[in-house]
Amino acid sequence: MTTQKRNDPFIRNEKEAHLVKTAAELAERFAARAPLHDREGSFPFENIQDLKDSGYVKLTVPREYGGEEISLYEMLLIQEQLGRGDGSTALSIGWHMGLMLHYRTTRSWPEELFRSFCREVVEKGTLLNHFSTERSSGSPSRGGTPQTTAVKTEGGWFLSGRKTFSTLSPVLDTFLVSASMVERNEIGSFLVRSSDRIHIDETWDTLGMRSTGSHDVVLDQAFVPDEALISSYPVGKKPQAPSDASAWLLHIPACYLGIAHAARDFAVSFAKSYHPASLPTPIADLPTAQQQIGLLESELLVARHLMYAIADRWDKNPPGRLQLIPELGLVKYVATNHAISIVDKAMRVVGGASLSRSLPLERMYRDVRAGLHNPPMDENVIRNLAMRALAEMD
Repeated sequence: MTTQKRNDPFIRNEKEAHLVKTAAELAERFAARAPLHDREGSFPFENIQDLKDSGYVKLTVPREYGGEEISLYEMLLIQEQLGRGDGSTALSIGWHMGLMLHYRTTRSWPEELFRSFCREVVEKGTLLNHFSTERSSGSPSRGGTPQTTAVKTEGGWFLSGRKTFSTLSPVLDTFLVSASMVERNEIGSFLVRSSDRIHIDETWDTLGMRSTGSHDVVLDQAFVPDEALISSYPVGKKPQAPSDASAWLLHIPACYLGIAHAARDFAVSFAKSYHPASLPTPIADLPTAQQQIGLLESELLVARHLMYAIADRWDKNPPGRLQLIPELGLVKYVATNHAISIVDKAMRVVGGASLSRSLPLERMYRDVRAGLHNPPMDENVIRNLAMRALAEMD
């Protein structure tokens, strides 16, 4: 069900076909494991190891440092494919994949530190995520100031605080943390290595995306050397938009469209094979089923066309990337909301059986809801579009 057909119109060449084939093979394995991990709320360590063993985790690393340097478009193709197998795994690894692309294009790290870390990714399979969200300060995308503190000490900093939504935390030895730098009245981003001053509080027990390992990470005067300070900006001042317009966040809509695509495939296959005794032919011949399938297909096509068109524009026009910020947000808005609608329609096609935990649709139904709470938020996307339209009339 997760196997990608070669006639997918969004695969443009042999390289992309090969990338998608590799991702599809991984997705097949993940799909078989997903029901148990979802039921138990357990982290899929074996999936992450498969991704490391296959070389997947180095695909967005710069070529000069041993990676494959795939494009944004190519990253979305494979992330969408992983989402067709297991949404939790796709979303989890997407943060690493996207961040490596982000730092590759912006070069916002000290270069020697970035070179060294890239080598770790290539040679050891080291993974990365950035922990910013906190329960008391809320989402950083809404301007929350971190309560986590960085206190200056000789040769570095002591970091203390609690980070929520720390996806991938069970397998991270290295991660980024946003913290308030007390003496400088700034907010800094620090590269943190695991130590006995850091522990995971296993708080993640959710409706959907149950296997992302998004627990709380607690730091208790964890030491970070001076050279591990990546960047900083003044408290109260909105950080400047990065030169890549944060396009790496499109790994989020790619994941949810992957889930929606898997739901679509399941519903279509079910409709073609389910032949109740009360009907002379399978339910695929019913106008009501065809109507639902046609509607969900239209939503999937619209969302995929938008996502890949914007990614292609981003890849081909680096000077124009900042002007794409509203469209990048629109991709996420359309994809996540369409994904919810697509899975709902797929369940209508399948009927009451779709509620059974023996079928994947009820898990997909829960998983796609999580997209509403990933950045950027719907209201921010709509406001950005409105402000641009209003500015054009000045």
